[in-house]
Amino acid sequence: MVKFIEYGDIFALDGVNSFAHGCNCAGAMGRGIAVQFKEKFPQMYHEYKEMCRNGLFRPGDVFDYNFGIGYVYNLGTQESWRTRAKIEYIEEALTRMIELAKLAGVTDIAMPAIGAGLGGLDWGRVKEVIETVADKSRSVTLHVVEKYRPKA
Repeated sequence: MVKFIEYGDIFALDGVNSFAHGCNCAGAMGRGIAVQFKEKFPQMYHEYKEMCRNGLFRPGDVFDYNFGIGYVYNLGTQESWRTRAKIEYIEEALTRMIELAKLAGVTDIAMPAIGAGLGGLDWGRVKEVIETVADKSRSVTLHVVEKYRPKA
C-alpha cells in the first residue's frame, strides 16, 4: 500500500521509523535529502561508500541498514551523481526493498519523491511505478512525501 503526502518531512512522520531514499552507486551523498541521511546515519554512509568503492552496490540494488529501531533502505537509482535515475532501477530497487522489509518485519517506510528531484525523472511516471510496486504488497505501507517541508 502507498500513502502520498503532499508536504512534510520523512523523518517527522508519526509511527514511522524506517526510511528509504534514492542513491547513486558512486558513493556520493552530497546533495538533496542524501545529505540528511549521511548526517543522521554516519555509519550507514561509511558502509555505503565502501560498498560503492568495491563495486558491491549497483543500480537496482538495495543496501538495507539496520540502525537499531528501524531500517534505512538505500535504493540504487542512479549509476553516479552525474547521471540521471532510470525508471527500471527504481522499480527493481522498490521491489527488492519491499521483499527485505517483509523479511525484517518492517510495516511502514517513509521516503521522498525518489528519482524526481536530482534524479531528473518525471514525478508522474515515478509515482505510477511506486503505486504499481506498492499495490503488490499489503503488508508494507510506503509513506511518500512529495515535497519537503520541515515540521513547524
